[in-house]
Amino acid sequence: MSRRGIFHVPARLVTPNRRYAAVRQAVAWCYRGGSISAEPRINDRIRVPEVRLVGPSGEQVGIVPLAKALELAQEYDLDLVEVAANARPPVCKLMDYGKFKYESAMKAREARKNQAHTVIKEMKLRPKIDPHDYDTKKGHVVRFLKQGDKVKITIMFRGREQSRPELGFRLLQRLAEDVQELGFIESNPKQDGRNMIMVLGPHKKKTEAMAEAREAQAARKAERQGAAPAEPAEEHAEA
Repeated sequence: MSRRGIFHVPARLVTPNRRYAAVRQAVAWCYRGGSISAEPRINDRIRVPEVRLVGPSGEQVGIVPLAKALELAQEYDLDLVEVAANARPPVCKLMDYGKFKYESAMKAREARKNQAHTVIKEMKLRPKIDPHDYDTKKGHVVRFLKQGDKVKITIMFRGREQSRPELGFRLLQRLAEDVQELGFIESNPKQDGRNMIMVLGPHKKKTEAMAEAREAQAARKAERQGAAPAEPAEEHAEA
């Protein structure tokens, strides 16, 4: 491997006829946008003789010298932003770059907010579970299904319980029947070593559950705000 400045040229290219071509190709790569930053070039950072200019409203202005495009950007009090660096000539648009970045960030934030992530919750039970504990566990499963999450139910066998797998099977069937209005059996009960596993899937999608939760929260907030001003009036009436 030969070293030439900041460029590492392969040994097969270090012949006198190919050395200059390799270095020139590396320089051209850096010039065309081989930089680490993903931000588009704007205004004085654009280093080309001419650009294909797009107006603020999306109208096609045509191919103009870079100096003319910068002059128009200054005249409209906008930025000249390179939107297609690989085109020949590069495509630039007149826009308010600060406003554009803000709106893009808000759209990305809203998209992440509405994005549904598939989550699998897990609930562990024993074959001879106490009725009170069963009701508590079932309440957690109901809450998970209402949130649009899948639930993995695990029956843990210990000692002699391993010879009675039908106890775990009946318990899983009972739980599935108790929550059938909210979920369904996505994966039938199966033995996995000392455990028996079943997966319940929600009837509602995650996005629907999130939307309903936001609506309920907004309704509760509006109810609290509507009830707050009524209290002073009632106290005044009693006085």
